[in-house]
Amino acid sequence: MAIEGTHIVQAAAFLGAGLSMGLGAIGPGVGEGLAAAKACEAIGKNPMEAGLLTRTMLVGQAVSESTGIYALVIALLLLFVV
Repeated sequence: MAIEGTHIVQAAAFLGAGLSMGLGAIGPGVGEGLAAAKACEAIGKNPMEAGLLTRTMLVGQAVSESTGIYALVIALLLLFVV
């Protein structure tokens, strides 16, 4: 059984998809964790502003999660298009 060029391209696409999701999920995970931690600290210091802080935190987490979604799109493109 010989290794052909198509097999190498497919292996590279699988490796790229794995790296894309692996590295692309680190940033949003850390960012969302830090945002939640800081929001909890702020609510602990000023409980009267809990509603505003929670809304602001959720918007920040949604923006942070968009990079993870971009990584997912790239991984899916590598898996199913290449």
